[in-house]
Amino acid sequence: MIDFTLTDKQLEIQAKYRDFTKRWITPNALKFDELAEFPWPVVKAAYEEGIMNGPLPTQFGGNGYSLIEGAIAAEELGAGCIGIGIGIEANTLALTPLLLVANEWQQKEFYGRIHEEKGVAAYALTEPNAGSDVQGIKSTAIKHGDKYILNGHKRFITNAEVSTFMTVFALTDPERGSRSLSAFIVPTNSPGVEIKPHLMKMGQRASVQNEIIFHDVEVPATHLLGREGEGFLIAMKTFDRTRNGVGALALGAARTAYETARDWAKNRIQFGKPIAAQQAIAFMLADIDVLIETSRLLVYRSAHAYDAGLKEASKLSAMAKLYASDSAMKVATDAVQIMGGDGYSRDFMVEKIMRDVKLNQIYEGTNQVQRVVISKSILK
Repeated sequence: MIDFTLTDKQLEIQAKYRDFTKRWITPNALKFDELAEFPWPVVKAAYEEGIMNGPLPTQFGGNGYSLIEGAIAAEELGAGCIGIGIGIEANTLALTPLLLVANEWQQKEFYGRIHEEKGVAAYALTEPNAGSDVQGIKSTAIKHGDKYILNGHKRFITNAEVSTFMTVFALTDPERGSRSLSAFIVPTNSPGVEIKPHLMKMGQRASVQNEIIFHDVEVPATHLLGREGEGFLIAMKTFDRTRNGVGALALGAARTAYETARDWAKNRIQFGKPIAAQQAIAFMLADIDVLIETSRLLVYRSAHAYDAGLKEASKLSAMAKLYASDSAMKVATDAVQIMGGDGYSRDFMVEKIMRDVKLNQIYEGTNQVQRVVISKSILK
């Protein structure tokens, strides 16, 4: 018998993150969307209240959450604002390679630095000509003695301008191409790191993304994560873990859009009765509720598979990201439609959610790429 009841610990996590979101994220969502600035006050509060770095080991300042516990937390962050939520979750993305392959000194050094500074990290993978195609990366890190010389160009890097350090992927032997892709920890203040002004985006404006140029940046050999040539595997194993969180954030935003439109429709009188009583609207709300419930089931299923070490975990993480973000886009669009002019205005959150969830269909591998991952898994 399968039991979908949350445990006492999971309910505590849900309540903790829901309360934090209510007090810190929801009241600041429109402000930071308007400013298009990184929400430092919210992040500092998240550190003070034990919200940051949930999945990381407790000895390094995290909460030691399983992936399903992390998904429960991420849904609540997304319910308040995906832009603010991804500023928190992208830190986990950047630190996940350390969780997977870093040695004891690296974990102590860099987890300790992030926790002490109450800072954030960045995950520097994407390049102008290498987004979903990780094997197209051209940045290089050539070894000279006890250091690597890093050169290259990264783009759309979340948290870059506010980060303490970055997890950077580069080729250690360009002649071998992607087989030499390797991962490094690079302090953001290293000489030769040039960060361009952050991108002005349609949605998730509280999250900052930058272009980065590396000019002969010296990286100590001790900052290599794992071994040379393991970068592609590290990147894929990272996404297997973090794509679930992208789906969970989208799920939270969809839930807020649904609840806003539902409550509005119950109070909007047209033709002598609430529009929620009109079958056309009632059926839209029913379809939205189905999308939210099925998204949550797939997000939880994916997280459980990862926690249990099941072989289909990679496929399911791609499914959860794909389905939950596509569903959230449908939910947000329908919520705007139900609310008409009010939905299209900034007086209600659904306009912002519609702009925000679009990006969940794009980052950490577009949803078209997720279909490639899924199809390869089922056909091999």
